[in-house]
Formats: sequence, structure tokens, C-alpha cells
Amino acid sequence: MKNETHQEKILDQFTRQAAKFQASHLSAEAALRLAVEFCETSADDTVLDVACGPGVLACAFAETTAHVTGIDITPTMIERAKSLQAEKKLNNISWKTGDVTRLPFADGEFSLVVSRYAIHHFENPVVVVSEMARVCRSGGRVALIDSAPAADKAAAFNAAERMRDPSHTRALTAEDLHELARDAGLHVARSRLYPWESAVQALLDRSFPAPGDVPRLWNLFEGDVGIDRLGMSCRRIDGELHVTFPTLILVADKK
Repeated sequence: MKNETHQEKILDQFTRQAAKFQASHLSAEAALRLAVEFCETSADDTVLDVACGPGVLACAFAETTAHVTGIDITPTMIERAKSLQAEKKLNNISWKTGDVTRLPFADGEFSLVVSRYAIHHFENPVVVVSEMARVCRSGGRVALIDSAPAADKAAAFNAAERMRDPSHTRALTAEDLHELARDAGLHVARSRLYPWESAVQALLDRSFPAPGDVPRLWNLFEGDVGIDRLGMSCRRIDGELHVTFPTLILVADKK
């Protein structure tokens, strides 16, 4: 649609992606474990997962913490999250459908506030991260997990991602993500860059680009093997084309 808002793009993309998105992230068990461990969770933590999608991270946190709340703007994602919760027999999670730019929670309500692979969908991420900081208690932590392309490759990376997913706005560099946390009044305690890998076929199977853009994406990825203009380390493994998303996990303290 010519006049489609960004929020409508998000709802359209993630309503269609819900089932495949959950399956792809459930396969990334090591990354989920890393998130839980890097946040140094405890049995006393109350966690908020912002833009929680199909609930895979919320469910991972629920296995080691007192309670988790997941919020997402896409009703279909919340329904998938509830199904996953039931499947895992977890009774310490609650879900809410809502706009994460205005979190419907009290100041200081949670000890840990996280968001994974969502910041690059926000038109104004500083608003969301400031809201995350607001609902985090003093002495608590805010964790940001997202793609973080190298500065000299960020423009090409983002152009490819916007083609693959029209709801993508901009993946920030590691430096930008640090600055984003500081701008929200947080103190960055630690961060780590790690690779998240996917076969291109699997990636495109769960994506909904504009008509005609799938062959363009194949050509773009294939043409970047051995060159890496995109910062995705495009390469063939046993004959299959793969890409890697440089991912930053950042944990910041709220004083």
C-alpha cells in the first residue's frame, strides 16, 4: 500500500512470519542460552521482554526467573507465544498486546528488561529504550540484543535487510547501540558481539519481501561471496549459501 504506515508494515510482516519465525528462533538454542547467561539472571528476577515476538526468549528466561512478561504489537505473535508457553508447561509468564513506545507498566516494575532482534524495526529506538529504562528498577538491568553491522558496511547491510523485510528500519552499529543505552541514562556494564548464522534459503522461506525481490536478494547474496560488501560473510557451506548476522548483546545497569 502506498500510504502504509510503518506500524502497519510491522503488523503485516510479523502476522505472516509468526509460525516460521518461532521455529527459526527455537533452533537457536545456544543464542537463547547466551542471552539468559549474559544477563546474569537469578531466581528472583522479574523480566519484561519488549517486542517479544513468538515468545522464545521469554520462555527461555521463564525457566530460570520468578516471572516474565512479554509484550508485542502483533496479536498473532502473542498467540504463538501462548502456545509455546503451554507446550513448555510454564506458568510464570504473562502476555500483553501493546505498543512498546508507550509501555503500559509502572516505573521500576521489572528487575530485567530485554529486547531481542527488535530495535532495527523501531522508527525511533531511543523512545523505546527510554521506556525500557523507565520500567526497570534502580539496580536492575536493560539488555539490548540486535544485529550490529560494521560501520563501513552498515548502509549495504541495511539496504539488503530492508529489501528482505520491509518493516526493517536500520540496524545500528555496536557503537550506536552503546550510545543508545547511554542516551537512555543507562550504564553499559558489558557487551559481546557474536555471529548468528542462517542458510539463505531458510532465511527467505520465513521472509516476505516485495514481489520480485527474492531473485534480487539471491543475486545480491551470491554476488557477495568472497567480497563481503554486505558485512554478512556470504559463503557456501556444503554447496548451500549461508549468511551471518553480526549480533551484539549489551547489558546496561540502571543506577
